This record gives sequence, structure tokens and C-alpha cells, in this order.
Amino acid sequence: MRIFVTGASGWIGSAVVAELLAADHEVLGLARSDASAEAVAAAGAEVRRGDIGDLDVLREAARESDGVVHLAFRHDIAFTGEFETAVGSDRAAIEALGEALAGSDRPLAIASGVAGLKPGTLATERDMAEPFPGPGGRILNERTALAFAERRVRSMSVRFAPTVHGDGDKGFMHMIVAADRAAGSAAYIGEGINRWPAVHRSDAARLVRLGIEGAPARSVLHAVGEDGVAIRDVAEAIGRGLRLPVTSITAELAEAQFGFLAGFLALDMPVSSALTRELLSWEPSGPGLVADLDQGHYFVATAA
Repeated sequence: MRIFVTGASGWIGSAVVAELLAADHEVLGLARSDASAEAVAAAGAEVRRGDIGDLDVLREAARESDGVVHLAFRHDIAFTGEFETAVGSDRAAIEALGEALAGSDRPLAIASGVAGLKPGTLATERDMAEPFPGPGGRILNERTALAFAERRVRSMSVRFAPTVHGDGDKGFMHMIVAADRAAGSAAYIGEGINRWPAVHRSDAARLVRLGIEGAPARSVLHAVGEDGVAIRDVAEAIGRGLRLPVTSITAELAEAQFGFLAGFLALDMPVSSALTRELLSWEPSGPGLVADLDQGHYFVATAA
């Protein structure tokens, strides 16, 4: 298959491109900068210049392809007070891609997340959260993508765990490690028994490929390797890696130490991927989050 990938040079996207190429698919990767174009070409994929705001570029690339993986998101503005703008841009891109694929029965996989699905209770692929301000706007985008199944698009949503971890990660775990280093302690809120789902980058990429190859229309897939890792266990791993004391702090102190991440760190959001594993015979094989932290690369990268 010839697969068009947006976000092809990103953290997850670059792993997906490698996974698709290793499985003998052709990849057309969207690149908005010279550096991104060089990275996509170096990986062995064909480059299509543009960004997710170039809707005509998206439509043309989708029509030329046997399927689409949409991973790009305007993270550059999302966490600077313009999250709704980023969500709106994402929705416009999904609509353009879906329109281009309508009537073809070709696959469209879009990225979503598991945060907010069913706080405090094990969430499954059958759970559909209600939109909420900020990040919750992406829930509507998921619904937009899945609705294209009615127009003969084999659409699916890949809900990623909040931490897709691995060597080179610059996401939540990287930011938490940096905040702990700056504060001089590896902290968790309260008892630290609240849980985060997690998945290794290699496992997430493999799931995307399996979805493109065989998931039925309107599938919801959970890229979750571990249902829930206690935040205290994460803090203890960071403490070991940075040789810092591990401390319990209040929500108020957490905001001072972690900024906007404090709200996420307080969430208890265990998530199951049992239905996804059964549907696609997907079995995560990468290291768990704590084991990955214990390998030490997060701490070398933060210090650099």
C-alpha cells in the first residue's frame, strides 16, 4: 500500500514511517520544513511539502494514496494558549482527508487520546467521552473521523496513551523529569496512587500499521501497553535516575513545580486495550514505563 502520513517526522510519526516501510509499504510523508523534509527523505519515504493547514495539499496527497495516517497536530500553538485553534485546524484537516477518501473504502487513521475517557475507572475502547474545554475538543475530531465510515471510508481512531515513551521522547515524561531536576526532588501528588496508561513508541507504531492493514471501519484502537502505572512509581524511578529525594507534595505545590502538567499528574485514568489486542492480535513487547526510565536515557537527554 501507498500510505500518506502527516506528522511523518514527529515522535510517533517517524516510528510509524519506519514501521510501514519495514512492512514493504510505500510512504508519502508530509513535511512543513526543510529539516522535516530531510528527515522524511532520510527514512526512505517520499516527501510532500506542506502543513496541515494546506488543505488542498492534504486532499491531493490522500487521493494519490491507498490510505492515510493523520498524526500531525499544531503542538507549537496548542500549549501556548491556542489549544482551540489547534483543535480546529486538526478538524479541518480530518474533514479534508475524509472528503478525499470518500467512497473508496480506503483507510483513514487519526490520532486521539485516552485522557478524560472515564477518570478513576478502567476505560475501554467502547467508552466515548464527552467533549470538555481545551484538550477535550479533540473528542469531537474523533467523532468527525469515525463518521466518515458512513461514506465508505475505513476510518479509525487511534487513542494514544498520554506518554508514548522511549529513547528520544520530548513529551510528558521528558518535561516531568526536567521539572523534578529543577526542583531538586522527584515529586508525586498526595499518595501517588493515581495511574497513567503508557505505551512504548515501537508498540504504538506497530499498532498503527496493523490498524491501517486490517482494522474495520469505525474502529477505536487503544495504543496502551500498560493499563495504569502509579505516578508514585514513576516518581521513584525518576528519583533513582536523578539521584534525588522522592517526595509527596500537595496539589498547590505541584502547580508550582510542574505548571500546566500538575493537572495531568493528578489524574487517575487507567485504560484497557484488551479489545484492541483481540481485534488485531497486537501484543506490546517494548519495555514498560518504569523499566524504560530505569534505562537512563531520559536523564542523559534532560541534562544535555
